[in-house]
Amino acid sequence: AMRRLRLLTWDVKDTLLRMRQPVGKSYAAEARAHGVRVQPEALSRSFREVYGAQSRRFPNYGRGQGLSSQQWWVDVVKQTFRLSGVHEDGVLTLMAENLYRDFCSARNWEVLPGAGETLSQCCQRGFHMGVVSNFDKRLENILSQCNLRHHFEFVLTSEDAGFAKPDPRIFEKALRLGGVPPEQAAHVGDDYTRDYGAARAVGMHSFLLRAAGHSEEPEVPPEHVLPTLSHLLALIEK
Repeated sequence: AMRRLRLLTWDVKDTLLRMRQPVGKSYAAEARAHGVRVQPEALSRSFREVYGAQSRRFPNYGRGQGLSSQQWWVDVVKQTFRLSGVHEDGVLTLMAENLYRDFCSARNWEVLPGAGETLSQCCQRGFHMGVVSNFDKRLENILSQCNLRHHFEFVLTSEDAGFAKPDPRIFEKALRLGGVPPEQAAHVGDDYTRDYGAARAVGMHSFLLRAAGHSEEPEVPPEHVLPTLSHLLALIEK
């Protein structure tokens, strides 16, 4: 059945791209530039708490509640600093706007090992390719800056779609964009629920990128597991 695959869809964060350094380090460096000292570890902890609360209160960047994703993120950054003890409004606004802009560039993102080569090989083999990511609208630009955009016929973010993985509708929209039925498509991602399980639920094939030893999740057939991206083509062509 794998031989009939025509479309490959890709998750981005921690599948193709990763942050160059922990969030707290990026935030602390921005603060230092304004003469504000905050511990990176404290900022990382604050960020996780604030990001979680904001995601529950305003899912998918507040798209259904009248927020722009930029407002959503600026709010997250400001609250992260406040929770870490920084309260000066002028500086908070400046830092939040700078960080929103910096996370839109290759400054804060790097391509995972093997990603560029694997994407090139998949294109050479003639697969249609698209992105399906729980990301805001900066993703297109980030992929361009990291020199990956040209591999993809479409970039579908949860902000654009109005639905976030694991909602089946974002995968259904990707299948429409790719013009193939689900059994001729496979999704590649690193999250068991949002990537692997969600794609399978709409009838797509799926591959789970995960380092050895991540077995607290439900069993995944070994032929669906990618220890690294470089293993993908061998599995598809079996």
